[in-house]
Amino acid sequence: MINVLIVDDHDLMRIGLQGILGQDDRIKVVGEAASGEDAVRLSRQLKPDVVLMDLGLPGISGLESTERILKAQPQIRIVVLTAHSEPPLPARLLDSGASGYLTKACNADELVEAVHAVSRGERYIGANISQQLALSLLPGASKTPFQELTARELEVALMLMQGMKARVIGETLSISPKTVATYKYRVYEKIDVRNEVELLRAALRHGVVTDV
Repeated sequence: MINVLIVDDHDLMRIGLQGILGQDDRIKVVGEAASGEDAVRLSRQLKPDVVLMDLGLPGISGLESTERILKAQPQIRIVVLTAHSEPPLPARLLDSGASGYLTKACNADELVEAVHAVSRGERYIGANISQQLALSLLPGASKTPFQELTARELEVALMLMQGMKARVIGETLSISPKTVATYKYRVYEKIDVRNEVELLRAALRHGVVTDV
């Protein structure tokens, strides 16, 4: 039996995922989380085999949640399930230890297949994600400035685009406001922007986020 924890901040999405996975008698949904903090806590309590992880979560994002879960429990397999397929997010998540990456446009069979694959210790990357990753590695492929960000800088950038203040970001990531400010200005320098509004516009232009 493969024990799965579902992480998504939308009730209907969690209900739908539970319905899909419940049709396979080899998979058991042992818990649901609507935030990154709950995902980390429940992963520690429930010790699931696989976590289905959304990226756009309230509080700490799916990227930070993935890193925290795997740091404490490296045996857990995480499958990212998100609307975002553009660079640099897939590569960042895979570098952080995620075992799978799917978009929410995938079909039910592929989702179940991914859960089984990662539970066997394999990696599973959706076809459209594989294409994006392959294209990004081709000689002469266009790069976005967001690909120059470290994982932590990208995390801070995503939080800034959500309108979070330095104090809140610091509390969420367990770092000081001064350290947040350092990351913030590194992000501004690498992306060549002056404030959060310009940062959000750049993210929309490069496909890092798809809506506001």
